[in-house]
Amino acid sequence: MKNSIMMLSAALMLGGVANAQKVAFEEYNLDNGMHVILHNDPSAPVVVTSVMYHVGSKDERPDRTGFAHFFEHLLFEGTQNIKRGEWMKIVTANGGVNNANTSDDRTYYYEVFPSNNLELGLWMESERLMHPIINKIGVETQNEVVKEEKRMRYDNQPYGNILPEVKKYMFKNHPYRWTTIGSMKDLDAATLEEFQAFNKKFYTPNNAVLVVAGDFDKNKAKEWIQKYFGPIPKGEVLKKQTYTEEPISQTITATYEDPNIQIPMVVATYRTPSMKTRDARVLDLISSYLSDGKSSKLYKKIVDDKKMALQIGAVGFSQEDYGMYILYGLPMGKYTTADILKEMDEEIVKIQTDLISEKDYQKLQNKFDNNFVNANASVEGIAENLASYYLLYGDINLINTEIDIYHSITREEIREVAKKYLNPNQRLILDYVPSKKVQN
Repeated sequence: MKNSIMMLSAALMLGGVANAQKVAFEEYNLDNGMHVILHNDPSAPVVVTSVMYHVGSKDERPDRTGFAHFFEHLLFEGTQNIKRGEWMKIVTANGGVNNANTSDDRTYYYEVFPSNNLELGLWMESERLMHPIINKIGVETQNEVVKEEKRMRYDNQPYGNILPEVKKYMFKNHPYRWTTIGSMKDLDAATLEEFQAFNKKFYTPNNAVLVVAGDFDKNKAKEWIQKYFGPIPKGEVLKKQTYTEEPISQTITATYEDPNIQIPMVVATYRTPSMKTRDARVLDLISSYLSDGKSSKLYKKIVDDKKMALQIGAVGFSQEDYGMYILYGLPMGKYTTADILKEMDEEIVKIQTDLISEKDYQKLQNKFDNNFVNANASVEGIAENLASYYLLYGDINLINTEIDIYHSITREEIREVAKKYLNPNQRLILDYVPSKKVQN
């Protein structure tokens, strides 16, 4: 009886996901190549205006890293029609909030306003694109801001340099080998003309997607979009360079000393395929199976039952060209990082050898249904997902159909993908240890 109720609940959940979560949208192109996506949702009196540019840290020169992230800051400095320091004041004075973020693959800017301020949001984003002011004072100001961010998030943060160290060893040819925040030395060495050239090359309408989501009149929105974005000249047609990494065929070992920690960490990282592939989604399920929540296999075994670790985790780092699958653990008491790695490896071998149970499989499906619903639970989330699926995946309707891919993944596939990517000779083992230097 209990199993029947569980099966019925699961079926009802799947039905609800299939029927209630469809995101309606309209898309079209401006003459200058800018792609426009409109999603109307009158359930709350707010509207999101957002622009995603297809430029991230992978588009930088090896001796000029950090440019994409730097522009995330720099393009809030002001425009020909928005005085320096006035951007945030205008947004807050009109009841809005705004922000931006950068990844290896793209840069994203957005505003959330009361719905009667849609025109203001569109005008401001068009100003950022059409009339940015990139001058010496702005560059110098944001250079100090970025340096402080690096100190806080990387240099002085316990375990803050895990990702930079991992990327350095996992990628030899691809620009993923450096971090999004880049090198302060590169930013210091850059000329004003180099910043202006980067802006001219990548901040163009044909290298961007504009999303308007929320409560708005569609005809008015189209009129304002044409008014503010239509006159912006088309930029050069960019050809994305392709970088190929040789497969990892033997274990890479490395050590990093962190002066900010007292407990060592073991980090095992595997290179994985593009987030657009089916295998990447299977690895998402494996990551959840291993370490998503306190009932997950790694946490239950190593932290709860054996009390060998303070913390354990598995993270899928999905990217447009390649990804990474990162396992990590903090040993406790008498146990070592080698002990933790041995226990983690045992769980991976189990996945590679045996099918996960039907119960665990259904649990995974339920979790991903829940994740899918939550990802599209807010108009802000929908706006970013629409932009990402168009710009990075090349299939905007994945906002509605990606969950079907996860549903179609079988237990057999989980076993085969684990066997394909998660082998000891295909990984980096990073011993992330306390610094041996005496601290004064």
